[in-house]
Amino acid sequence: MNFASKAALALALLGLAACNNPDKYGNGVDDPGGAYGSGQYGAGGAGGVAMGNINDPNSPAYFNAKVGDMVHFVVDQSTLSDEARQILSGQAQWLNSHPQYSAIIEGHADEQGTREYNLALGARRATAVQEYLVSQGISGSRLRTVSYGKERPLATCASESCFSQNRRAVTVISLGAGS
Repeated sequence: MNFASKAALALALLGLAACNNPDKYGNGVDDPGGAYGSGQYGAGGAGGVAMGNINDPNSPAYFNAKVGDMVHFVVDQSTLSDEARQILSGQAQWLNSHPQYSAIIEGHADEQGTREYNLALGARRATAVQEYLVSQGISGSRLRTVSYGKERPLATCASESCFSQNRRAVTVISLGAGS
């Protein structure tokens, strides 16, 4: 094998290794909630918080699975549905009972449309959730928003069944009231 072949092989191996970086978000969490949501984090949990027991009403695992950490939206909309408001009311009750937690609300969009459009749509969705939680008594200083647009899909395929899963906002809780 000549030098050029060895160099190309080494470059290819480095490229593959870069594709499998468990700390790709640079915060010590395998997935901070956006790409897979619904409490499917690694052992570290959201924001480094241990997830706890799903049956313990004081644990982040309970919040994710039983209260619900995700709401969905219809195409090109940031209006909360009745179902979304019901989930968010549960989130507000839990957050009001657990003032030691703050939250990052992630806005997501499906893969249709431009990157810029979907980032703006994701921001509107996250803001709609934030405003609802504030209206339910959660201090705005405990909430932050971020938009990922179409960059972190839950499902990838070119059908409505996938697109509908990706039109969402995810509430990721962490210890520490406010920022």
